[in-house]
Amino acid sequence: MYLTADEEAMAAGSDGPAVKWAMDYQLAVGGFFGARRLVRVRSAHAHCDGEALGEPGVRFLEQLADQGARARIPLTLDPRSTDFSCALDIGQSQSIVDTERRILAAMARMGALTTNTCINYQTVDVPHGGEHLAWGDTGTVIYANAVAGARSNFEGGPAALAAALTGRVPAYGFHLDECRRGTVLVELADQPRNSTDWGAVGCLVGRRFPGYWEVPVIDGAERSPSPDEVKQLGAALASYGSHAMFHLVGVTPEARTRADAFGDNEPRERMVIDRAALDGAYRGFAPERESPDIVVFGTPQLSVFELAELAALFEGREVSCPVYATTSAAVLRSAEEYGYAETLRAAGVRLLSGVCYYLMTARELGRSNGFRTLVTNSAKLANIIEGYGYNPVFRSTEMCVDAAVTGRIAG
Repeated sequence: MYLTADEEAMAAGSDGPAVKWAMDYQLAVGGFFGARRLVRVRSAHAHCDGEALGEPGVRFLEQLADQGARARIPLTLDPRSTDFSCALDIGQSQSIVDTERRILAAMARMGALTTNTCINYQTVDVPHGGEHLAWGDTGTVIYANAVAGARSNFEGGPAALAAALTGRVPAYGFHLDECRRGTVLVELADQPRNSTDWGAVGCLVGRRFPGYWEVPVIDGAERSPSPDEVKQLGAALASYGSHAMFHLVGVTPEARTRADAFGDNEPRERMVIDRAALDGAYRGFAPERESPDIVVFGTPQLSVFELAELAALFEGREVSCPVYATTSAAVLRSAEEYGYAETLRAAGVRLLSGVCYYLMTARELGRSNGFRTLVTNSAKLANIIEGYGYNPVFRSTEMCVDAAVTGRIAG
């Protein structure tokens, strides 16, 4: 792999042991993927929640901080495992609170912005076309690649941190033009009506064409989806299919036409999505019982527009079971300023900041609270949460609100 003089010096340890570790890590990754060089990145986004790291991971971060590790580029953080304001109230242990505080302290010492959000692209770090990034959350990466035309691979926790310490990543995968061209064609015979329908599209496509190197080209949209709708599409594609990129013909910047999206490629396979297929995606998440144990909104975290929608749907009503809505600290402050938070809290909705439910020691929460049947408007959460022992039920936002209020699951 070609290295510049600065990169050779970092690899030799001139900038200290933490940077040398980072370069060694990146050279190993680059060698595995056949990268010929490193590429400079503008920012990094790291996933490092307490449940994933455990004690060994936390000690590793603290060791790097003790060695003087310092981010060379902006470094933001993905959601953590707990909302400090209510962790013990909802059944989490003091140990996860202590672990998360240690993680935040170590990352702050290294210069990270402790944003704890998976919607950084909507709030604190908006990507733009052609720039190279080192982002770790799958939903952030697919949004940056597809919607903004930026360039990033899925940079897992250590890889994103290594990028922050060096300002570089190996030039492979979605940093290269040839990996960004469409591989399969998806035609919309009927139109998605809302954000959950777009999540259902991601569910169907991801299940049909799984694989990191697949780039679905979706054609036939009669209107440009909203940022929150395309957010749900991308998050579901990344979750069900491990996709890091997609094209939406006439909408995303590298797919002004179908020919643009495919480039020199021919679609190797084709699928058609109609209303029956979309309805089937919802029916595939069947409840074991007619009443929910918990209703969860978020994953990805909710935008201020999504919280406004929820406030309108819950206004003057009262929940009959635990209801959680997850968002970022910045968005929650806006929701409080605009009155949405007050409306939701009056209805009994618990607003959680800096977290996503599946990261919140979900198995332990289920056991301590008796949660089994979980109703959600997030296709991504419905996919992930089953692995923690839940019976997920994916429904539209309106149906989720009705289930929370009436205690009955429709559909």
